[in-house]
Amino acid sequence: MKSKLAYWLLDLIYPTRCVFCRKFLPPGPVRMCEKCQQELPFTPDGGRRRGDFFSDCVSALYYEGSVREAIHRYKFSGVQAYANVFGTLVAECIYEHLEGEYDILSWVPLDPGRRRSRGYDQAELIARFAGKRLLREPMPVLKKKRGVHPQSRTGEPEKRRANIAGAYTVLDPALIRDKRILLIDDIVTTGSTLSECAKTLLLAGADDVRCATLASTR
Repeated sequence: MKSKLAYWLLDLIYPTRCVFCRKFLPPGPVRMCEKCQQELPFTPDGGRRRGDFFSDCVSALYYEGSVREAIHRYKFSGVQAYANVFGTLVAECIYEHLEGEYDILSWVPLDPGRRRSRGYDQAELIARFAGKRLLREPMPVLKKKRGVHPQSRTGEPEKRRANIAGAYTVLDPALIRDKRILLIDDIVTTGSTLSECAKTLLLAGADDVRCATLASTR
């Protein structure tokens, strides 16, 4: 895997490359090639799924192949520029499947330590670009109180739920009381993180929690 510096240099020298397949593109704002626009593993009907505490979750893509590789570059190699394309895809998915079904747009936050080491919160960036497309300003509603072992390395769903339990707190209960919250994240696998966030919001007085992610496991 290339280093953060290597990807930064590539994007500096060749700024118009497809986010997913890395194919060179003509100069301009488009960051996804026509082939990927047609052949990416888009989910049918938004890949809708329910969780223990969230009533609905939609995802734009399946977490596989070039989608998985692009998300890894975004999260672990510092390629923040991908957030624009990712946010656009999430916004389109929200508009098609969840429009009118939420009052507050927000995101699943990183803990302070991981945000400092990464330099950015990947879900927040996606939410902010999605919000621009949806003409909705995302608002922080949760804080991650403590770092946990990475969910991707934790194992079975039961262990993931135990790992994340109690990790979040609501920033301002008055803000979310009786509101329908839409949480954005990059990936949903077992749904344990989204369920923990939703539970925290519901216990603090939220009326309903729905979720949207860039990608989902099948």
